[in-house]
Amino acid sequence: MLSNIEIARAAKPKPIMEVARTLGIPDDAIYNYGPYKAKVDLGWLARRARPDGRLVLVTAITPTTAGEGKTTTTVGLGDALNRIGRRAVICLREPSLGPCFGMKGGAAGGGYAQVIPMEDINLHFTGDFAAIAAANNLLAAMVDNHIYWGNVLGIDQRRVTWRRVVDMNDRALRAIVSSLGGVANGFPREGGFDIVVASEVMAIFCLATSLDDLVARLGRVVVAETRDGMPVTARDLKAEGAMAVLLKDALSPNLVQTIEGNPAFVHGGPFANIAHGCNSVVATRAGLKLADFVVTEAGFGADLGGEKFMDIKCRMAGLRPDAAVVVATVRALKMHGGVTRDGLGREDVDAVRRGGVNLVRHLRNVKRYGVPAVVAINRFGTDTGAELAAVAEVARSEGVDAVVCSHYAEGSAGALDLARHVEQLAGSGASQFAPLYSDGMPLFEKIETIAMELYGAAEVTADKAIRDRLHRYEEAGYGRFPVCMAKTQYSFSTDPALKGAPSGHVLNVREVRLAAGAGFVVAICGEIMTMPGLPRVPAAESIRLDGDGNVVGLF
Repeated sequence: MLSNIEIARAAKPKPIMEVARTLGIPDDAIYNYGPYKAKVDLGWLARRARPDGRLVLVTAITPTTAGEGKTTTTVGLGDALNRIGRRAVICLREPSLGPCFGMKGGAAGGGYAQVIPMEDINLHFTGDFAAIAAANNLLAAMVDNHIYWGNVLGIDQRRVTWRRVVDMNDRALRAIVSSLGGVANGFPREGGFDIVVASEVMAIFCLATSLDDLVARLGRVVVAETRDGMPVTARDLKAEGAMAVLLKDALSPNLVQTIEGNPAFVHGGPFANIAHGCNSVVATRAGLKLADFVVTEAGFGADLGGEKFMDIKCRMAGLRPDAAVVVATVRALKMHGGVTRDGLGREDVDAVRRGGVNLVRHLRNVKRYGVPAVVAINRFGTDTGAELAAVAEVARSEGVDAVVCSHYAEGSAGALDLARHVEQLAGSGASQFAPLYSDGMPLFEKIETIAMELYGAAEVTADKAIRDRLHRYEEAGYGRFPVCMAKTQYSFSTDPALKGAPSGHVLNVREVRLAAGAGFVVAICGEIMTMPGLPRVPAAESIRLDGDGNVVGLF
């Protein structure tokens, strides 16, 4: 079979104006970025009064190195819904350069279920991430500049919390000392970098509902404290206006298409292991006003991106998912059942059943939100009939149907059964969506609720300093915020080696951060980092230009 990039390059895309017209978007509401990608005017979108379409979340079991195919399934399902005559829009996150050049090598789907132009989407796209980084780093520069020119606000340099960002995996920047070199360069202090997709500006960008809301959220960002512990905000520094100017054009959602020519919004890109893991509210709301179905994904497993979609994005934006698709593969379940990567090609039904405990917990977790679910078995060529039957058996034990899909190899034709099932499920009115916890619950109890009810933890631990900080957040009026868990994606625990569905473990919260503009509190657990590092052999080593100037090595 051809590689992903070869398949994408062989596709014959429609002009983006033609794609827009299928959604009823007029030419004067489209801002072209070349022939095959565009932004849609926010003002035009705000005037759409059509009733909302159905909202379908695509989530997954706990990821493994064997692969699950959540983005691929999202694209395949969206294409299949269009194929059966339902107007569907796909809503995805934009890929970060960090994983593209690190481990993943690309994030636009796979096989014949991709969004295109694949190379553009993976590499810079419409410049949204550059705008987000610039806005973030402008604020960082204004903090240090304010201190340099007399520090009228009384910022305590030891309590500056705002970090700089770059869209690349670079462990050397996790902790730095800035302003070295003498008096002219300012006052030296410790600081650090996060990756763009973990930044609060990215979270604000994805949760803002309008330009006015964007400006208000940026103004609420807390960048530091004074010596007496009072917060200093971006508004205090008069920074929010300039930050919004940098983000104004970026906030309009990006419209592209699938290989089959169906519309897709690809906009925003927070990681789900260190941020809230969902595409922009602006794009999702646009899709709901323009289509019968919106199919969107949330990063990593249902315990991370899925939980944050329900407890953060839907809570803040007033969204109500009608159905959830939980993606599973035979290969991944075998890994959860103890099979090493070398043994994945051999039939092992017992391992599938052992690993099925992971699928069971995710299905139970989705049920906690009152959202009906279906399992999409993303089929690989090595899967046997007995193994596929074992996955379906596990799903049925939880009262959930499982549908075998082959969209990677066949495009929409391989996901027709899934589309029909989702259409029925989403239209049944069975969704009784409600978040996992109430706004009024204390912050530490919210963390405990997620850890114990979704992760299977027996206890949550945190130093007194962390508990005291959470109490200060509550006293300052932030107690009604949801929590955003930063945790390894590879396990329900904080130990990535614990596969399956571990229970009775202890979850340690080693740091908490206030994201006042985004509207949540981040709980950093275990060894997770907000600035990843490159692997021993990064994908960047294989990415290059060929003799004709084509990109080679994205996959």
